[in-house]
This record gives sequence, structure tokens and C-alpha cells, in this order.
Amino acid sequence: MKKFKPVVAITMGDAAGIGPEICLKAAQEKIVRNLCHPLLIGDACVLEKVARCCQIKPLDNVISLEQFLTGESCFPAILDLRLLQGKKIKPGTIQSFCGYASFLYIKTAVSLALAKKVAAIVTGPICKEALHRAGYRYPGHTEILTELTGAKKVCMMLASEKIICSLVTTHTSLAKVSGLLSVRDIVRVIELSRKAIRRLKEKEPVLAVCGLNPHAGEGGIFGTEEKKFILPAIRQARRKGIRVTGPWPADTAFLPQKVRMTDGYICMYHDQGLIPFKMLSFEKGVNITLGLPIVRTSVDHGTAFDLAWKGKASPLSLREAIRYAVLLSGKTKLACR
Repeated sequence: MKKFKPVVAITMGDAAGIGPEICLKAAQEKIVRNLCHPLLIGDACVLEKVARCCQIKPLDNVISLEQFLTGESCFPAILDLRLLQGKKIKPGTIQSFCGYASFLYIKTAVSLALAKKVAAIVTGPICKEALHRAGYRYPGHTEILTELTGAKKVCMMLASEKIICSLVTTHTSLAKVSGLLSVRDIVRVIELSRKAIRRLKEKEPVLAVCGLNPHAGEGGIFGTEEKKFILPAIRQARRKGIRVTGPWPADTAFLPQKVRMTDGYICMYHDQGLIPFKMLSFEKGVNITLGLPIVRTSVDHGTAFDLAWKGKASPLSLREAIRYAVLLSGKTKLACR
């Protein structure tokens, strides 16, 4: 019996970064092709140049949106949006037209996912400054995806085989974190994380919730956020049958023995989760947006302009992002060829 594989849309990211290189490398790996049908969304002219510069085998299967929608394609394929034809791209530099194109790659991928033409989307790294120069003033992918899909509340999860961290707040200053916390939002992140980890690990997960303050507030001496928001959220989650512990002081929550006993961490702010995560899983980490009506994963690194178009970028994180996207989609017959 023929094995069905889902089509996974992979956006190229910022053309001046390492996105094109890692997309080309990952899409042609045997492990990726066994998992899914890779559909690179970007500009064929850029991918061709990068293949030459990095001495990577090019992808010859270039298709239009119309060809994809009518089923006239085989995989891996490049869905060529032709946004950067005639542009003089300088690798490793911030250029507004690259930001403009990177946004439209995402928009196209989201449209295909919402229409159930692809099973999931995997996004390459974008440059926020290039995005802003193009007039798209979003803090990052999460906010773009929230708006494009009409999602109400989402959360960022960083996942790897070694550790999983979900964030209650993301791209905001430390000074604003306390004011953004609420029992409702913490419970929602706990619920979203439980659902995702159950699919990934096929078990009922044990979740550890981190405190916000030193020593998790020390009974209110160093702050009251634990008493006001975090403890009530933990109690509410427990009443829903979720296996959750805490609040744990962040300076001991990520000790090796604790990590081994924990399926996922609920972190109050960006660096609380990202520092231990990247120490343990930088090359193989995956960024997952929970709460969207579509499956979206991404690399956990940036555009790495210093490595752009040099053939030195590792596709490991992108490969893992594709693997997690297939696992989370849970579909083997959606948009298959």
C-alpha cells in the first residue's frame, strides 16, 4: 500500500540570511522526504543563486501557485512567488524588499494552511528590522500568525528531545511582564502545552510552572505575583486534571534531575525559558506556536547574517521543525500526492 505523506509548506525567510540555504539542504534530505512532501515558498531566482554560492544541489521543480492548487506538481518543489526578480540582494545585509518578500511568503503559507491545501507550515528565519523597513511593524512571526489566522490567544513553545518550554509572555520588556500576567493566561498556556505535549510524547505530561520572582517570591517577600496569579492558575489547572507542579524558583527549576522528571516547563517571560532551552538544544530546537487554527513550527535561531550564502549553515533545527510539524499535524492523508 502506498504511504501517504503530508505536504508541508516551508517559507524561505529573509533572502539575505541563511533561510534559503537551510531550506534547500533540509528539503533534499532523505529523512525529510520520507516524512513529508516539502513545498518551499519563496523565490526560485534566490534559491538558484544560493545553491550555486553554497555548492548545493538545486531544486529544478519550480511551480506556480496555480500549478500547486491544480495538483500539477511533484516534490520537493519550489512555489515561486517571483517577488525578488531583478533585485540586487546583498547577503548578510538588512534590505526592505527582503522584509517585504518574507512577509508575503508567510502570508501565502498561512492561506494554504487555512484552506487545508497543506498540512502544516514551517517558517524560515526573518529579519525584524527588514520587516519594519518594509512597513510591517510586527515584533515577530508569532504576532504575524496571530493576525493572519484570527487566533485569539497563542503561546510560544520551544521544543526538543531534551527540554520543552512554553512562554506566558514573549516579546516584551521585563518591566512590563508583571502587568501582563493573569490567571486566565497562565492556565491557557498550561492547557495548550498539555495538549501539544500529549501529541508529541503520547503520554500525560508532567508540567513544571516557574515563579516570576527570586525564590518564587519567598512567600511574598520578593514579590506577590506568585500568590496573585501563578498559584491560583496552578490550582485551577489541577482541578482540570492536569499534572502540574510549582511555582518553582527559576534558579533551580532547570537542574538536570528536575529536567529529567519534567515533560514541559511553563515560563513567565522570554529569557526565563530561552536561556536554559538554548543551552541544552540550540542546534535542534524548534519554535512552535500553540493556539493557532493551523500547525506552525519554526527554527529557534535567527537569520545568522554572518553565515549567509557561505554554505556553512546547519539545517538541523529546520529538519527538526519539519519533523515536529508532521507529528503535530497528525494527518497522513491531508493534501497528499
